Amino acid sequence: MSRIHRWARGLKQQTLVVYFAARDPRTPRLARLLAFGVAAYALSPIDLVPDFIPILGLLDDLVIVPLGLMLVLRLLPAEVLDDARVRAARAADGPTSRAMAVIIVAIWVVAIGAFGLWVWHAVRA
Repeated sequence: MSRIHRWARGLKQQTLVVYFAARDPRTPRLARLLAFGVAAYALSPIDLVPDFIPILGLLDDLVIVPLGLMLVLRLLPAEVLDDARVRAARAADGPTSRAMAVIIVAIWVVAIGAFGLWVWHAVRA
């Protein structure tokens, strides 16, 4: 596996760690707010700089997410971090939900169908 793939997989794992740490009641308030923000930004399809803008679109993901993860990981108490790492490892190794995948695909199909119907009516009018 290439270095970039290992690095990306590590970022994904750390994002899960931060997400689980944010949900832990032992996490200090500032760390919790930052953790939720970083996890939401990392997992969100919406970026500050859209990905279609050459170089800058990907640069924000390569800078903001890793720096945010590093900051949150430094703010977390050791016991919270250890527990979050264990939970993230279990979640990453666990089975994926096929039922949820079907539901998400169905939502996309309905949304695309509704959009297509709307365009069809707009063109006919």
